[in-house]
Amino acid sequence: MTAQLTAGAAEGLLTWTPSRGLTVEPESARTVANGPLLAADSWLVREGRVRGYGRHRERFLRACAESDGPAPRRLVEFWHDMTAVLPRTGEWFPRVELAAGSLELRLRLRHAPPLGSEVRLWAAGQPDPRTLPRRKGPDLDALARVRGRAVEEGAQEGILVDSSGTVLESATASVLWWEDDTLCLPPAGSPLLPGITSGLIQERAVRSGIRVAHRKRTVAELAGREVWLVNALHGIRPVTSWIGNGARAGIGNGEAMTAGPATRAAEWRNWLEKLPEPLPNM
Repeated sequence: MTAQLTAGAAEGLLTWTPSRGLTVEPESARTVANGPLLAADSWLVREGRVRGYGRHRERFLRACAESDGPAPRRLVEFWHDMTAVLPRTGEWFPRVELAAGSLELRLRLRHAPPLGSEVRLWAAGQPDPRTLPRRKGPDLDALARVRGRAVEEGAQEGILVDSSGTVLESATASVLWWEDDTLCLPPAGSPLLPGITSGLIQERAVRSGIRVAHRKRTVAELAGREVWLVNALHGIRPVTSWIGNGARAGIGNGEAMTAGPATRAAEWRNWLEKLPEPLPNM
């Protein structure tokens, strides 16, 4: 199956083999295919255009190699066939997967959810539950539970912290923030997923002469600052409110955390939204 999917294509799971390429899995097989993953990657496809597509490719291939997955030649063949079937119209949020056990390569085709331009963040930092934080895939279920707990509290996202309370990232996004004119991110060497969107933003900052610094901060120390959650789906979402009082975040007297004004977000979002390029023709 190598033809591009049409505008009317439905969501579904496609599995790949060298001899058949990508084939649609029957409904009866999809429950089994919802098991553990060794590696995964996902991105936004909007009218056939993607931001940082080559970077997603390299991150997924590297994760597969770290997982003792298929041979590099097979991975390249899979990526070629997968790219060919991605829809060129509409908004999609596909995910490529390497299954545990079977080492099966898959494409999970999904319509993109509604995109957000801002985010409500839970003020309680959550202990990092991940076993392999630098690889997307193995810990998706654990991260979904973190986000689900935040949603129960009325927020949209939860923040992960290390054993000392230092901010790492959210359940689904990298965390960046501003201190005066410095773009800040968690300490170097922290157990972080190498975010594609975060990397693009940091590179632009360096090109523009903006200082980029790694700083150790607790959730409480982000109060009043311009904080962004950034990922491939939503791009840049400034934190516009912190949900819950600050006692859980280490703020004295349990006072509410306040979000800083998002003075820079609009200009950076406008820049980021111009980066997507057409998917390669296969």
